[in-house]
Amino acid sequence: MTYVVTVDTCIPEGTPEMDPLQRAGAVALIEDGFGSVRAVEGPDGVEVDLLDTIVAVHPGGALLKVFVDAPALEVAEESVQALVDELLERSELLADWTIERCEVELHQDLARESLDAAEGPDAPPDDPAARKARHTDGPTAEGTEGGYDAEAKVAAVRSRMLGLADELRSFPPVMFGVIDGEDDERESGDDEFAVPPESARLAAGALVYATDILVDELFEDVQILTQEEASVAECEGPLWHLERLPDRYALQYDARFARRFLVTVIAMTTRFTDGSFERLSCVAEELALRFLLSQATMALELYELLDDDVSSALDALADNVYEDMDHEWLYDDSMDGIDEASESAALGVAPMAFNSWFTPFNEGRYVHPSASDEPEAAVQ
Repeated sequence: MTYVVTVDTCIPEGTPEMDPLQRAGAVALIEDGFGSVRAVEGPDGVEVDLLDTIVAVHPGGALLKVFVDAPALEVAEESVQALVDELLERSELLADWTIERCEVELHQDLARESLDAAEGPDAPPDDPAARKARHTDGPTAEGTEGGYDAEAKVAAVRSRMLGLADELRSFPPVMFGVIDGEDDERESGDDEFAVPPESARLAAGALVYATDILVDELFEDVQILTQEEASVAECEGPLWHLERLPDRYALQYDARFARRFLVTVIAMTTRFTDGSFERLSCVAEELALRFLLSQATMALELYELLDDDVSSALDALADNVYEDMDHEWLYDDSMDGIDEASESAALGVAPMAFNSWFTPFNEGRYVHPSASDEPEAAVQ
């Protein structure tokens, strides 16, 4: 089965961040190392084929995506960690780097292909998300059904999400539907429209939790489109998210667009967490929030944490952050033409033409310079 192993490597603690020249050198060293390897010897002599790699170096280290063909998830992880360890040790300049994370990420499409081919009573679950949860559950005491303590995993994820809630500084509990003031402590049964504070915290933490996943997976989408020099409509490789943008523009979602969209997601979520967020700035941010809410919902569902109160909290936040839901018309084929300026003006909605997705709604809105329209494009 094909596994995507994500490896986070970091420069030594206390070392100054790498400048652009050092980062370019690190990319060359790591890519050359991978280029010299076709297969890895895994546990018990099992051969693991190295299919592809993606290397992205940042000032504090490197994010690696390693595609391997392995008989089991654990074999893939152990083999890749051993390989990266060896590659770092080979280079005098990278020998002191450390591996902070080495774990498998199952892509939905690739996992489903393998699952469809599986047969017999011991076949894994049909749902790739359930399969991933099954693999990532930690071992427990003897006698636990299936050898895994799913409840402990759920409790750990829930605790982590609650701990992350305070990082979403731009949105107080009232934005998630919690009754403000002295009524914050009332139970959900006291008011059918109130969201319990605990549920609001879980929803807030889930958004922060989902941000890391969303950014990581969008980064991978950028790399795949860059490597193939293709648009989403033409891309043969598996994509995590960009295929979920409105279909009518699939031919225009190329690597440059993907980079701008990724920067938009990072800029938007940064404002969410540093407390500076006021309003969504452009159509791209409206679509980015749609992705983030979907990712948070998926994470909550995966660990069976999405009850009615948490769902209501996410709905309340969406209602409070979105000024309107006009961007949803981009997904409605019956509304073809809504992106035209004349049609938008006739319906009294903001322009939604593709070339205005990164244009601020007005002068008071912020769009990151790396994502904003080039002057000539704006004029056109």
